Amino acid sequence: MSNLDLSNPDFSKLPSCGDFDFRIARDGTWFYRGSPIGRKPLVRLFSTVLRREDDGSFWLVTPVERGRITVDDAPFVAVEMEVRGSGQEQHLAFRTNVEEWVTADAAHPIRVDLGADGAPSPYIRVRGALDALISRPVFYQLVDLAETRADGGRSELGIWSAGTYFPLGFAEAA
Repeated sequence: MSNLDLSNPDFSKLPSCGDFDFRIARDGTWFYRGSPIGRKPLVRLFSTVLRREDDGSFWLVTPVERGRITVDDAPFVAVEMEVRGSGQEQHLAFRTNVEEWVTADAAHPIRVDLGADGAPSPYIRVRGALDALISRPVFYQLVDLAETRADGGRSELGIWSAGTYFPLGFAEAA
């Protein structure tokens, strides 16, 4: 199986080793056998072979095998945001906890899911089917940059990046 393209989403044909005892916590901490992995270069390496199947399961995929892992929320956390430009010409770049940069655009959308309690959980697509949870401080920066639009009698907050508009939610009535 030489020259296997790990970016190919059809890695399901590789032999499965079952469940690997890895877990990625909501805060982006990687655990192996219940202990946090403290070596950031090792976490970065593992993150490069992380894939997500259509059924939502997460896998570490090597050229010869794959193993399922547990991810509490999203596998990455956006911990920093860089803003270039303004308005519709603005570009928002996000740095993840594994030192990967991604610019929000049509291929890397920002979305906000609401929890059962109504609390927002913002995400950005990093690569493939892998997302980063946008950390609370970075989300506050986004909201500070947001513009308000009228949407059916309500005020929608949204943000521009790379020519694409991303809705963040609706503003509360004062």
